Amino acid sequence: MNSNFFLFPNKTKIKENYEAYTPILADILEKVENKLRKNIKLASMPTYKSRVKSFNSYYSKVLRLKAEEAEKSDFIPLTDMMGIRVICAFIEDLAEVEQQVKDNFIVREVEYKGAQQNFREFGYESIHILIAIPDDCMPKKPTLPLPESIVCEIQIRTILQDAWAEVEHELIYKTEFTPFDLPLKRKLASINASLSLADIIFQEIRDYQKNMQGEVEARRASFYDKVDDLTLNTSVDEKRAPLQRSISRVSPYVRGTIDDMILQALQAHNDGDFERAIVIYTEILDSKPAPANSVMAVIYKHRGMAFFAENKYEESLQDFKSSVKYDEKGFRSYYYIGIVYSIMNKHQDAVDAFTKSLSINEFQSHTHFRRAVSYFKLNNYDESLADLNAARSLGLEDEECEALNKKLVEKFGMKM
Repeated sequence: MNSNFFLFPNKTKIKENYEAYTPILADILEKVENKLRKNIKLASMPTYKSRVKSFNSYYSKVLRLKAEEAEKSDFIPLTDMMGIRVICAFIEDLAEVEQQVKDNFIVREVEYKGAQQNFREFGYESIHILIAIPDDCMPKKPTLPLPESIVCEIQIRTILQDAWAEVEHELIYKTEFTPFDLPLKRKLASINASLSLADIIFQEIRDYQKNMQGEVEARRASFYDKVDDLTLNTSVDEKRAPLQRSISRVSPYVRGTIDDMILQALQAHNDGDFERAIVIYTEILDSKPAPANSVMAVIYKHRGMAFFAENKYEESLQDFKSSVKYDEKGFRSYYYIGIVYSIMNKHQDAVDAFTKSLSINEFQSHTHFRRAVSYFKLNNYDESLADLNAARSLGLEDEECEALNKKLVEKFGMKM
């Protein structure tokens, strides 16, 4: 008889003990996941997967790594008994989640899976963080003693990294098979590379969109600054210092596309090169882009703002009107039409345009305020006050509102 036979761990006893601990581990895991959900803040919120390690997987790992310890104890804590996977949309989210985990938990260890593999290899990539269990996640009255070394593993991956890891687990890990055939190795490596490339492209698109949005917001803010200077005299509004903006610029990865041209135009616009912006917008319009309605509405609106910046109000007005022809629900374009009419001292036309904008989206504080100013110019003080109150109820409370309110008080006299 083999003298080592009686040194094998007692599987039945280990199973009984592990299954007794399973409800406690599940309770801890749920609390840790809830804590993660509460504290992890991203623009695109991640999804979560959690699991307590199955007994078969647990026992297999104990035999492989800690058989000697199992001879002395029936419950051996492993670092991955409790696992939570945080699955992110974009590569940039991974570092953010890692940092937020470090900010909210005591970290025992961080491992970057796959970081050292070369492009010919096909192992999955993932960030693995071992955290100590927070006191507020521990059971208040545990039925069994918990080892001081107990940890929870948090894995951070993108959606595509997680998809590859799941497939790789089924193809290789579960079958304990490593491909020896070179063509098969190449196929697996190419799939992994394709998914990694897709992650990179998704991130590039994300970066592109964020920079595009930054340009749009800067352009809109500069438009509003000029509107304030032109439409609100000093008795209603003290001119404000120009806003200082810093925009991170990127080079689009697909040259010559409509998106590329729009970004170039927006950058020229925000740099004050309005003539170049108008030329690019015009080129896009002349190309008759598809889908026509959505693209044409946006480009006419952008070019209208560029014309406005050049003090070409008639051209600006025509572009804003063209924009709403392509998008009848374009409440911002109707708002811009009202702005131009107010600059041209056509206050009834301005009121009509603002009213149309509010009929599409009534929750626009600035549109209510602008209509209040136009009503004031038309000596319609009751309507002006009603719009001013609406603007304030929607959260607009600044010097402009206060100045207009004072003027209305003067007009109403004792009525106020």
